[in-house]
Amino acid sequence: MANLNKVYLMGNLTRDPELRYIPSGAAVTNFNMAVNRVYSTQSGEKKKDVCFIRVVVWGKTAEACGEYLSKGSPVFVEGRLQSRSWVTQDGQKRNTIEAVAENVQFLRSRSQNGAVEPPTPEAPAMSEQPFEENIDQSAALNNKKEATPF
Repeated sequence: MANLNKVYLMGNLTRDPELRYIPSGAAVTNFNMAVNRVYSTQSGEKKKDVCFIRVVVWGKTAEACGEYLSKGSPVFVEGRLQSRSWVTQDGQKRNTIEAVAENVQFLRSRSQNGAVEPPTPEAPAMSEQPFEENIDQSAALNNKKEATPF
């Protein structure tokens, strides 16, 4: 039996990324992105839908994302889905599904007049193999003081 856990996302950051370091010294960046979808109903009416997705990035890629990305930045993310659960300070159990990025590409953005701006040379696409498999990434992410919904 074959298994596959692969996700490709393209969208824009909904707020500035949060870069931090876990006790072992590894960098981890979290950001939320909005992925838009336009579709037509059976009656031909155009509808817009948006999906908000939490993304987790590890290592050098995390540092580059924290340095070069900001709210509104367009990105292409390749990675895998991960579920995790935790208990809040008031004892409530929470669950989430998030994308763990293995590759993040910084996309071109449009200027105010609509022209496509070239990518900055100091902000290349970042790719990195998955962070050390033996680290308990879920435990590292649970160091937050309060649960944050998407």
